[in-house]
Amino acid sequence: MNRILLAEDDDAMREYLARALTNAGYHVTDVDRGSAAAPLLESGTFDLLLTDIVMPEMDGIELAQHAASVAPNTRIMFITGFAAVSLKAGEVMPHAKLLSKPFHLKDLVAEVNALFGQQSASRTS
Repeated sequence: MNRILLAEDDDAMREYLARALTNAGYHVTDVDRGSAAAPLLESGTFDLLLTDIVMPEMDGIELAQHAASVAPNTRIMFITGFAAVSLKAGEVMPHAKLLSKPFHLKDLVAEVNALFGQQSASRTS
């Protein structure tokens, strides 16, 4: 089972995303800020870091750069509602996937499935 670390500061959005990814068959660890995610990247093995870009304390770009240094095999996907911020993320982390808000949960699951080479939006594990 693929493991996802989800960093999202909006409580409702975080719960919504975590539930959708768990229902799709992924093991999700979720935190409310980048500074809470950073030590988890160091101590655990995650296949994907799914992070909002705009967060307090440590933004998603800083978190992704940290992930690249301590867990280079972890894939990175940004989620954001800010177009200008998404441009910066693309410059700093050109290999990361970017999903712009608003998006439908089926689109998120499809993008995550694609990262892991899954054919379908629904999984059984």
